[in-house]
Amino acid sequence: MKIAFLSDRIYDYAVQDPSAIGGAERQQWLLGRALARAGWDVVCGIGAGVEPGQRRSVDAVQFVGLDRRHFAQSWYRFLQSEKPDWLYWRGADHVWGVAVAIARLLGVRTIFAAAFDTDVEPRRALTRRTAWWRLYAFGLNRSDRIFLQHSGQLAPLNPNWRARSTIVPGIAGASRTVTDHDRRERYVAWVGMLREPKRPDLLAEIARQLPGERFVVCGGATSHRSPSGYGLRAIAELRRLPNVEFLGQVTPQFAEDTLANAALLLSTSDGEGFPNTFLQAWSSGTPVVSLTIDPDRVIQTAGLGLVSGGVRAAVADITALLGSAARRQDIARRARRHIATAHSEAAAVNIIAQALRSDPRLATDSQPRVHAGGPKPPVADQCEGNAVADTFEPGACG
Repeated sequence: MKIAFLSDRIYDYAVQDPSAIGGAERQQWLLGRALARAGWDVVCGIGAGVEPGQRRSVDAVQFVGLDRRHFAQSWYRFLQSEKPDWLYWRGADHVWGVAVAIARLLGVRTIFAAAFDTDVEPRRALTRRTAWWRLYAFGLNRSDRIFLQHSGQLAPLNPNWRARSTIVPGIAGASRTVTDHDRRERYVAWVGMLREPKRPDLLAEIARQLPGERFVVCGGATSHRSPSGYGLRAIAELRRLPNVEFLGQVTPQFAEDTLANAALLLSTSDGEGFPNTFLQAWSSGTPVVSLTIDPDRVIQTAGLGLVSGGVRAAVADITALLGSAARRQDIARRARRHIATAHSEAAAVNIIAQALRSDPRLATDSQPRVHAGGPKPPVADQCEGNAVADTFEPGACG
């Protein structure tokens, strides 16, 4: 089986570039490497890092340089030359419609993988070129498979898309030696880009209410999913707090070390997919305190931390966990077991192999081909939901 990826930033993680950023890009690299280790032929077209027409192999993943000036032509030539069975794309972008059209022309089947909960809602998904949502919806509607992160992402899907959908767990990455909690530093970690859905304003409020506790913050400003200047204002607010150690943008390895040595990870986000930081924290035996994000209620049901629901409760939950190394150690043991069984390379590869072998035409609305349940969505009209027409016609949907 041969699979192709199109993403420049995968290469940054492959070569351990200290400036590498992006949870979606990290997951694509971990998945590509896992598939290569399992015997798949994996190739990735990139517009930076490798000269156009040149190749480089990293951990059996082939990276091919593309010409960024003419992306559609480059994609066509790349797929025509490599002849993959599948093209994999992660995250909402209007150009997915272009990629699907090219792939179908060449007989390459396509996989769209959600990276954020709204990625499967075309009208809401795009963060750039938002007026081009119909082109993005065209791509989604023609995707042969749709990979989701958790069952909550099933809810917006119409029956046709549900039949082609599979829940694929994120890969945690390399295992590491875990430090017992009675030997860890007493600090709360917060790791992520300072964008609006991450709610760094709530982090600042919690830190103000816990002046005696230390908060270590890793992340830089970004305009992604945020108004102009949002990240810089958040940084200024955090730097004013004496108990917040703001480190700015750090290397991926430094961020992992910060999580591995922390007493707990705090998540203040109100919009995510399945956070990479959760997987990284649990791999290191670090409990998670989340205000709202809890995909498939795994934090609550598997006992991997606490879901607070608000700032006041989060303050109490953080205080309770910081005060009990034994309780944190119990969570650490459960977290490590959960990662080993649910988020290993083998778990993801096996589910993907099964999904690509199966025929979605044999699935029904009452028996969607997925690996977790979810509520059925209400029947929506052709434009308000995601059952868009196959043809891309500007103005077709009000």
